[in-house]
Amino acid sequence: MTMSMAASASVGSTRKSGPRPRLAIGIIGVGRVGSVLGAALAGVGHAVVAASVGSDASRERAARMLPGVPLVAPTEVLRRSDVVLLAVPDDALAGLVEGLAASGAIRAGSLVVHTSGRFGLGALAASTRWGASPLALHPVMTFTGSAADLPRLSGASFGVTAPVELRPVAEALVIELGAEPVWVTEDARELYHAALAHGANHLVTLVNSTSDLLRAAGVEAPARMLAPLLRAAMDNALRAGDAALTGPVARGDAGTVVAHLTALTRAAPHLLPLYLTLARATADRALAGHILGPSQAETLLDVLANPDGARA
Repeated sequence: MTMSMAASASVGSTRKSGPRPRLAIGIIGVGRVGSVLGAALAGVGHAVVAASVGSDASRERAARMLPGVPLVAPTEVLRRSDVVLLAVPDDALAGLVEGLAASGAIRAGSLVVHTSGRFGLGALAASTRWGASPLALHPVMTFTGSAADLPRLSGASFGVTAPVELRPVAEALVIELGAEPVWVTEDARELYHAALAHGANHLVTLVNSTSDLLRAAGVEAPARMLAPLLRAAMDNALRAGDAALTGPVARGDAGTVVAHLTALTRAAPHLLPLYLTLARATADRALAGHILGPSQAETLLDVLANPDGARA
């Protein structure tokens, strides 16, 4: 039986009663993602048999999240494992795979899995030349690298790219973790990842810059003030789309926007470009969605196009 067939049988057996065969999991890159996925896979009955770390922080994280797992060289991780999880930064992935392939440590029939959102199967091409089976499993979740992340996997999605014959294996691994596999084609990976980064990463920037402004306005606990508002805004946006737009831009209240620009110029000029960019994008969406009428939009868009003149 090849590794991919064995993996399919092993993972698929989780839906049957009785003892569950375990996969030997190796992890290269015990960062926030690798440590949590390793702990999650161990939690559903697989054996994490080896890991490779690249820093003291990773070593400490391994001790905390993967206690007792031997820390060895990457090539040794490959030799000990049926399934190798490559959880390294995007820019390091291709070089890592090429180096592992050149070492001769990749075993035919092993399953080589990466967690990058950006890449699909192409990043694993060097491993497939040695007979490995490739999977791209990207967890759509933000991680802290702590046990608090484990319950967040339940109900999360994984962006999955897999050869047709390995789809059952990929699906079963994701479902075992309580998550949902979402199939992403090879040529759509970069757009898919850009969308997620735009939402999650830029949201953190937006929330923290908002907190900075509130502190500058004298609010002592911005997080407590923002939490109910932002949770409601997020919920409304996910349920109602652009119909959830509210506020002065969506209303076409150009005078209020001018007041905002004046206040930002005085207190936080470095945030003015961000405000203008988001306000323009909001106005465009409100106009396209018929939330903002053309006559209201005209004055508002003039203000946003010429903020210096509007504040004069």
